[in-house]
Amino acid sequence: MAERTRPAPLAQLRMRKLQRRALCDPASRQAVCGIIHILRGKIARIHYPSSRHQHHPIMSILNLSAYKFVTIEDGAAWRPLVTARCNALGLRGTILLAPEGINLFIAGPVPEVREFIDYIRTDALFGGRFADLQFKESFSVKQPFRRMLVKLKREIITMKKPAIKPELGRAPSVDAPTLKAWFDRGHDDEGRPVVMLDTRNAFEVDVGTFDNALDYRITKFSEFPEVIEQNRADMEGKTVVSFCTGGIRCEKAAIHLKEIGIEHVYQLEGGILKYFEEVGGAHYTGECFVFDYRTALDPNLQPTATSQYFGCRAVVSVDDQKSPFYKPGETCPARHPDSKTNAIGQAA
Repeated sequence: MAERTRPAPLAQLRMRKLQRRALCDPASRQAVCGIIHILRGKIARIHYPSSRHQHHPIMSILNLSAYKFVTIEDGAAWRPLVTARCNALGLRGTILLAPEGINLFIAGPVPEVREFIDYIRTDALFGGRFADLQFKESFSVKQPFRRMLVKLKREIITMKKPAIKPELGRAPSVDAPTLKAWFDRGHDDEGRPVVMLDTRNAFEVDVGTFDNALDYRITKFSEFPEVIEQNRADMEGKTVVSFCTGGIRCEKAAIHLKEIGIEHVYQLEGGILKYFEEVGGAHYTGECFVFDYRTALDPNLQPTATSQYFGCRAVVSVDDQKSPFYKPGETCPARHPDSKTNAIGQAA
């Protein structure tokens, strides 16, 4: 695919001015938000070179995500020190610290991000807890985060099941090539049928998921234990593979499944994004929703034309953007009372 250039500095300046205007002039906010939404959509649809592991001059911001379930007793003492180091490096993003571990999303210039990786893996402050922390990397034209936050939380991903302690031991995992081989054969290595269990929220699933995956239409992860109890018959006698975007939710989910007596359970190592990276989109339909300005990635890990409506944050597909009920800054098919999309959503 031919390379396209980044938005002109003039366009970026215009969007900043519009954002300030929306804050200062409530009367014009709706129209201004519509223009900003259009500009963001155009930026999200830019295609970049397919090489995912090499730095490119126009993509100067390195984005990192990582998590690890590990016992942390002194997160409150770490917080100001980690915040100060990130600010000194000019990084932005969010780092969650909880007794069960760490979950982070940060971005910044390449040298500074590399320095942060070395810091968190080797600094004596952390006592070697993160020496093996594995990062997912991607490059972008712009900084996706507004500020740097280090937060103390009860859980790094909220399930509200304190007995589930991934920091004390993981459920078995399956890597992408092995899972694809199971799909291709129609069963796992023991001859059992394989069922994929989507642990994500309903609006994420609607963007894309594995073929024939179980989807219980949850709106938040803390609903997962209840819906599993109600539907456990769907998984009896099968090999269950829990999955999510990057691995953190399915790691807790797999432990919960084992705890309630479902015997043959795996988590997808690295989630959907790692699967895309290693085997592409085989046995997967659609895109993968991500929680940043890109909105969705295709199986080549490239941003797509899918966007989010500026007002209600509903996901707006390419087809939805063609709908007469889609008016940036005013309404989208998911919210318009006369839209079939809205009617379907209410019925679900």
